[in-house]
Amino acid sequence: MENHPSRRNFLKTGTAAAAGAAFTSTIARTAHAQGSDQIKFGLIGCGGRGNGASVNIFNSGGNTKLVAVADAFDNKASSTIQTLSKRFKGKVDVPADRKFVGLDAYKKLLETDCDLVVIATPPGFKPQQFEAAVKAGKHIFMEKPVASDATGVRRVLASVEESKKKNLMVGIGLQRRHEAQYLETVDRIHNGAIGDLVTLRVYWNGAGIWYRSQTPEQTEMGFQCNNWYHFNWLSGDQICEQHIHNLDVGCWLKGEYPVECNGMGGRGMRMDGDATKSQIFDHTFCEYTFADGSKMYSQGRHLKGAWNQVAEFAHGTKGTAHVSGSSISGENGDWKFDGKRQQGHQQEQTDLIAALGRGEIYNEGEYGALSTFTAILGREACYSGKVIKWDDLLQKGRELAPGIDDYTLDTAPPESALPGPDGKYPVPVPGEYDPFA
Repeated sequence: MENHPSRRNFLKTGTAAAAGAAFTSTIARTAHAQGSDQIKFGLIGCGGRGNGASVNIFNSGGNTKLVAVADAFDNKASSTIQTLSKRFKGKVDVPADRKFVGLDAYKKLLETDCDLVVIATPPGFKPQQFEAAVKAGKHIFMEKPVASDATGVRRVLASVEESKKKNLMVGIGLQRRHEAQYLETVDRIHNGAIGDLVTLRVYWNGAGIWYRSQTPEQTEMGFQCNNWYHFNWLSGDQICEQHIHNLDVGCWLKGEYPVECNGMGGRGMRMDGDATKSQIFDHTFCEYTFADGSKMYSQGRHLKGAWNQVAEFAHGTKGTAHVSGSSISGENGDWKFDGKRQQGHQQEQTDLIAALGRGEIYNEGEYGALSTFTAILGREACYSGKVIKWDDLLQKGRELAPGIDDYTLDTAPPESALPGPDGKYPVPVPGEYDPFA
């Protein structure tokens, strides 16, 4: 596993092939259109993270310009153009003919002459959008998670290999890997500060998320896309959408990915138990097992009034580390990071734009896909109540959205997400749910 070249020298673990790698080389073609030093980018997905990533790109210090946007909904695309134009005068040039709307809008954006595309759509749509961006020869920043099921992960992994052949930049929104405090803490652990890792504990426990009620004019597909977090084919559930950050740190520390997982979970408090509004769980607990028998214990939940924690901890044969707190207690003494703590969402874009400006690339696609799959493995273990093997699920796991390339806002959502006669959405039942159906 290797980190961003502009942050530090490659940080290697013993299992880079399994964990993914970032490659640095001179781009065979110019980084920018027609040799210009300006980086023109297009935004696919005009929600909060898409707008946030655009702001971070503008604040990166590079010569950047937004030249196209695409979103499923016209109001969101228009709002993004208007808001960013006011805030960053001269950095937004998106006329009406470069504002694209609909679930296929990304295809039209990829026909423009942008150098870089930002993919910040619901995870269920990302595999085909990433694949299309690679085919179009674009540099890519894609938010996490990169898929919602095993089929999508396989598709992303195949596209990552193609992106390497084309020397394309691929940045993934697992921003902790760009923060100085994490980089130094992980480096010290890899260099033996707490001995051999025995146990990892990772948490994303919070109070809840937004919900957008259906409006009379919305189709069922439109409602689900606008309310995407609450449908597992679109979000992958909380363990994928948010808890992936902590799971990624755990696997980064370990230098490999788990071989199996068992878990438990449910949705007793999600929307007050109302299955007419949401189908995802509100809590999960996973026990991941690595090849050497060591464990990673995972908690993810949205429960009001409960204990909240978003953090990672590592326990070794010679000490312990509060990884998110950037501190270590070991046989050789205590240590705490005393440098400037970095804000990861900004740093990942600062690093990406700086690398493109130098004519260099790196590729985070592989570990982005494998960390996404770690979260999917945990979700399927919790949904089913069974012990799930990594290899089995990756090859034969349930596909949540078959035929997704042809979806429109007038298409019916996947059968697994359609409400029943009582208006309730299907909810996974541990002991009954089949992860290989």
